[in-house]
Amino acid sequence: MISLPLLAIALLPFALAAHQPGAGVIHAPIVRRSHSNRVANLPKAVEALRKKYGYQVTNVKSTNSKRANTAAIPITDEDNDSSYSGVVSIGTPPQNFNLVLDTGSSDLWVATTSCTSCGSDVPEFHTSKSSTYKATSSVMGIDYGSGSVQGTVAQDSVTFGSFEMSQEFLAVTSVTPDLIGDGLSGIMGLGFASISALQTTPFWEALYNANNLSEPLFSFYLERYVNQANQISTAPGGVLTLGGTNSSLYNGSIEYLDLTGPPSYWLLTVSSVTVQGKTITIDAPTGLAAIDTGTTLIGAPTPFAASIWAQVPGSMELSGEWQGLYAFPCDTNVTVHISFGGTNWAISPLDMNLGTLNNTIIGNANATSQMCAGGIFDIGIGSTPAWIVGDTFLKNVYSVFRASPPAVGFAQLASGSNSSTGSSDPNPVQVTGLTPLPTSTCASSSGSSKSSSTNSGAASPINNIALSLTRLASVAGCFILFL
Repeated sequence: MISLPLLAIALLPFALAAHQPGAGVIHAPIVRRSHSNRVANLPKAVEALRKKYGYQVTNVKSTNSKRANTAAIPITDEDNDSSYSGVVSIGTPPQNFNLVLDTGSSDLWVATTSCTSCGSDVPEFHTSKSSTYKATSSVMGIDYGSGSVQGTVAQDSVTFGSFEMSQEFLAVTSVTPDLIGDGLSGIMGLGFASISALQTTPFWEALYNANNLSEPLFSFYLERYVNQANQISTAPGGVLTLGGTNSSLYNGSIEYLDLTGPPSYWLLTVSSVTVQGKTITIDAPTGLAAIDTGTTLIGAPTPFAASIWAQVPGSMELSGEWQGLYAFPCDTNVTVHISFGGTNWAISPLDMNLGTLNNTIIGNANATSQMCAGGIFDIGIGSTPAWIVGDTFLKNVYSVFRASPPAVGFAQLASGSNSSTGSSDPNPVQVTGLTPLPTSTCASSSGSSKSSSTNSGAASPINNIALSLTRLASVAGCFILFL
C-alpha cells in the first residue's frame, strides 16, 4: 500500500499544473524515483557512461537507415537526483510513458508489447492500439556496452506538453535483461540530429525547424534530493520549459556560451575547476565537455580527476572494479567551482557527496574515518568529448539549451529553490504555468502476463544513483510516476 505522504508527493505536479497562456511555450514538471544497491552498481555505471561517449566503441547496426510555441512540462526526479524524466504521449489515442530527458543523446525509443525480454514492471507501447502507428522495414540494433536494444524503426503521433507532431522513433522489441525496469519505458533524446542513431531529427529540433517554438531553446530547473535520508520512489523534480525560459526560477541574466564546434552534443569547454580554493586551469584541447542532463555525475579526464581530488585532504582513488571512483572523508565539505570561460559556478557540497562506502570497498577494513563517494570521477582519456558534465553540476544552475545561435546558458537559481539553498526539503519551489501531466500508462494495465519482481527495504542514496546512472549511461533509462 502506498503511504499518504508518498501519494501527496507523487500528486504534487498535478496540483501545481496550470495552463500556460503564452503560445509557443510549455513548462513541464520533472519527477524522481529511487532504486536499490547503488554502491554495488557504481563500477557498472561508470563503465556504461564511458561507453556512451565512445571511450569504448558503440556499435550501431541498421538494415535500412534513413537520413512559435512554449510549454512548461513537469519533470520527475528519479533516484534522489540520479536522473530526471517527463511524460511523453505516443499514438492515437495517446499512450503515456515517463521517458528520460537526455541532452546527451538524440533518439526517441520506447518498449513495446512485442518486447520479449521486458519485465512486467516496464510500461509498454501497444502498437496495435494506435491508429496512426506506421512501422517501416528497418530493423535496428544498438549495443551500448552495458546492454543493447533492438526494434523496428516506426513513426507515430508524439505529444510532449502541448506540442504534437508525427515523429520517427525506435519501437523496441528486445532489451538486455535489467537494462530497463522499475516502471521505465524509454528515452527522449534532446541532442542534435547529427548524433541520432536513427538519422532522424529529434522532437525538440523538429519543433524548432517548423518554427513552432516561441524561442529557439529549452531550459531546465532540476530539484535536489541527493541527501534525503528517506528514499522516495518518485517526487517532483523541477521543470523543463520547451520554447522559452521561466524567469521565476532564476535571478539576474543568463550567461550564454557559444557551443564548441558544430552542433552535435551540447558541447562547451571547461576552462577551470576550483577545489577547496585551489584553481586548476584547463587548456582548451583537453576541456571539451558535453552538458548532459541524462548523466548523474561529472566525468573528468584522468589527470584532472587526480588533480581535483588531490586538493581534498584524505581523499583516495578506489581500485579494482571501482577504479576511477574517488572516496573522501565524509566529514569534509568538498567545495567545487567550475567555469566554462565566464562565471565560476559553485557546486554544492551536497552534490559532491554520493553517500557512504563500506571499508571493504575502500580496501581498508580497519579504517577509522567514514569515507564517502565523490561526485566527480575519472572517465579516462583519449576520447571526445573529454568531460561529461551531468546533474551534479546542473542542479546548481538554471540551464538553457539554445539552437540559434547555438549555445548553452546558465543563470543563478532563484532564492527559495531547493537547489539554490542546498536544501533537501521534498517540497519544491512553487512553479507557475505548468502543463498538466497526463496519467502514465502503468505496467499493470498493459495486459502483460510477464512475471514481476519486487524490491523491498530501504535503499541508500548512493545505491540508487549507481543503478539509475547505469541505465541512463546506457541510453536506456525511462521512468513512470507511481500513483
